[in-house]
Amino acid sequence: MKNILSSLKLSLLHTGYAKLDHQWSFNDVVSPFSRLFLIVKGSAKLYQAGQDIDLEAGNMYLIPKNVLNDYHCPIYHEQLYVSFFDEVETGLSIYDFKDFDYAIKATPEDQALFERLIEMHPDRSIANSDPKRHFEEATSLLNFENKNEQLTTSSYIETMGILAVLLSRFIKTSNVVELDSKGKNHLYEVLIQIAENLDKNLTVEELAHYCHLSVDHFSKSFKQKMGMRPNKYIQQQRIKRAQLLLLTTDSSIPQIAQNVGMGNLSYFSRTFKKFTGASPGNFRKQKNSSI
Repeated sequence: MKNILSSLKLSLLHTGYAKLDHQWSFNDVVSPFSRLFLIVKGSAKLYQAGQDIDLEAGNMYLIPKNVLNDYHCPIYHEQLYVSFFDEVETGLSIYDFKDFDYAIKATPEDQALFERLIEMHPDRSIANSDPKRHFEEATSLLNFENKNEQLTTSSYIETMGILAVLLSRFIKTSNVVELDSKGKNHLYEVLIQIAENLDKNLTVEELAHYCHLSVDHFSKSFKQKMGMRPNKYIQQQRIKRAQLLLLTTDSSIPQIAQNVGMGNLSYFSRTFKKFTGASPGNFRKQKNSSI
C-alpha cells in the first residue's frame, strides 16, 4: 500500500465560499471529480445512492467522483467547498483501495484549511452554483494542470498537503486488504492489473492465474472484497474510463470504445447506457450543452 499511496496525486480544481438559497436544487449530477463541503450556516439535502443525507452546519461532507447525486436547499445555507481530481497508479482512484466515511464532524482546523486554500487560490471560485456547469473548466484538465504547474514550489506542496489532510479525515481504516491469504497479490495489485489492461481482452481466468487461485475461488474472494464479480467490476471501470475520455478529450466514440477494450461499438453503447442512463453520444452532448 505504501507504493500506492506514494503515487497518489491530488489536483485542485475549485475552492471558495458560497451563499446558496432554494435555487441550489439540481438532479442527476455526476462529476468526474470529487467535492468537499463544509457547511457553515443553514442546511441542505444530498440524495446519493438511495440515501437521503442532511447537510448540516458544523459538518463536513465528501462527495466521490462518478456517483449520481441530487442537491437541494429548501431555504438557505453557506458552505466552504473544494473540488479535486484524485489519481493513483495508472488512472485508478483512492476509492478503489480505501473505505470512507462521507459525513464527519468538522473541526476548527478543518475550516482553517478550507480558508487557507481560498486565500491561496482566489481565482478558483465557482461563478455558477449549478454543479452541471462546472464541466466548463473541469473538462479542460490541461487548464487546471497548467494552473497547478505555475504555482510556486511551496504553494504547490502546501496545496497538495491540505487536500491530503482533508481527504484523510474521511478514511475509515488504513489496513491493507488481502484478496486471499493464499493469493500472490494484495487486492490493490489486482486492481492495478485491471487498470493497466482495460484496452485489452481481460479475462477472469487470467486474473485468477495471476493470483495463483482457482477461477471460482478468485471470483468469490473478489466479490467479497469489492461487492461485485470481477467481470462487472471490469465493465464498470471501462465505462468510468470512457466517461472521463468523453469529457476530457475530442476522441471519437469508436476510438474511445477501442481505448477501453470494447471495440464492438454496439456492445459498448449498450453497456455505457446501462451504467449511465445515456448513450455515449448523448452523454457527451448533455455535458457540453450544460456548460
